Amino acid sequence: MPLKPSLFTLLFFLIITNLISCDEKVEKPERPNILFIAVDDLRAELGAYGKNYVISPNMDALASEGSLFLNHYVQVPTCGASRHALLTGYRPWKQIHLSNQAIEKELSDKPEGSIPETFIHRFKQEGYHTVGIGKISHSADGYVYGYEEEPSQKKELPHSWSELLFDSGKWKTGWNAFFAYANGEDRQSLKKQVKPYEIGEVDDEGYPDGLTANLAISKLQELKNQGKPFFMGVGFFKPHLPFNAPKKYWDLYDRDSLPISDNPNIPENINLKSLHVSGEFNQYALGEEKASLSKSVSDDYARKLKHAYLASISYVDAQIGKLVQELTSTGLDKNTIIVIWGDHGWHLGDQRVWGKHTLFENALRSALIVKSPFLEHQNKKVQTIIESVDVYPTLLELANIPSKQKLDGESFVKSMKQKKSKGNEMAYSYFKRGISMRTTKYRLTKYFREDEPTIELYDHSDNSLETVNIALEKPEIVEKLLPLLEQGNTGLYD
Repeated sequence: MPLKPSLFTLLFFLIITNLISCDEKVEKPERPNILFIAVDDLRAELGAYGKNYVISPNMDALASEGSLFLNHYVQVPTCGASRHALLTGYRPWKQIHLSNQAIEKELSDKPEGSIPETFIHRFKQEGYHTVGIGKISHSADGYVYGYEEEPSQKKELPHSWSELLFDSGKWKTGWNAFFAYANGEDRQSLKKQVKPYEIGEVDDEGYPDGLTANLAISKLQELKNQGKPFFMGVGFFKPHLPFNAPKKYWDLYDRDSLPISDNPNIPENINLKSLHVSGEFNQYALGEEKASLSKSVSDDYARKLKHAYLASISYVDAQIGKLVQELTSTGLDKNTIIVIWGDHGWHLGDQRVWGKHTLFENALRSALIVKSPFLEHQNKKVQTIIESVDVYPTLLELANIPSKQKLDGESFVKSMKQKKSKGNEMAYSYFKRGISMRTTKYRLTKYFREDEPTIELYDHSDNSLETVNIALEKPEIVEKLLPLLEQGNTGLYD
């Protein structure tokens, strides 16, 4: 006859069993994958931003499931410099940091050290497999060479990528593909004797962004079985000039119903040096009209260009939809953080400018969407002012990776979780010998030049279109904000 266990023995057995059970449940958290999508020249012009005339269902869906940043501002309103700030987490402190050559001159020839060259490199240091496809740094395919030169083997980011991939298709080089027309020609080969838009009688693969999407999809299928976390950067070209897209995306819109700029005039009380003459746009020599600061283009042409820009957005949106669908079908969506980032804004005739390259709201505010499968109560619309330099520390925090250096940016994970400020309600931007600071109510810009006025103040408490510089009317506000703006002077204009 078996003996009954004593009470002490029974308790001891239960404790040991419970400890073993708890120990079995303790698992290291699985590191998330990152799908980082850069979209060139994408201002906050999506359905998710209240632009109900824009057909962008895939990006809108991600915004509805994740965090849509309503007030995201870039550091520099030009491609290469904006990406340098994003990737390094630092605001510009040297003049080269305002140039499209910022990454090439500052990072491309540096030996590898313990301090990462970019946040992508930081992920790679932590064991991530990093894949770059398309334009993530400034170069169209990640390699250093000029628009009309043969491709080199010199990586723009030598230490960040485990793999650097690109399908240039019939255009043969990354830069040719960047300025591609549907017949296989490009802006360079046609000596700029081209229009700034094209209605392509082609399918999605008839332009490079369709090839980029296909390449990324096939790579996702490989990465699923790799057994280690990945960082995939996918850089789409559109809606950068030329505004070229397959005809089916043009056909989504009724041009006559599209709105054109509601602030097409020069702001009052400014110097014209705060703007520019749309040189990038005007070099497309066969455009029907030239842009200038002396008068706006016709309404008909402005509407045609708006139609072209929106068709390009819808085209890229469809490519993003394919990527997300593949992510879901492979099950990778359950462990993948998705980021959509526009590298700066764009004036669509606003202040008579067609392009970026100003310190006005439309050039500095761009799209930012972050969807994390790990945040149970994700804030859908984030009002907090965010800078591009904040993306670096945010992604590290979401992946539970420590930073190796002090960054200018601050993580906005708290803002994703709850409707509270991240504690930094200012965004600094730099260009044209100026510094611009955006607060919740105002934009204050100071130009380090002789031409007056050098101070511009715009009131955003009533959704200002930045039509009137009120600096002279509100000297007390300027006096209050100037010391804060000077805190953003990183040495550029000393």
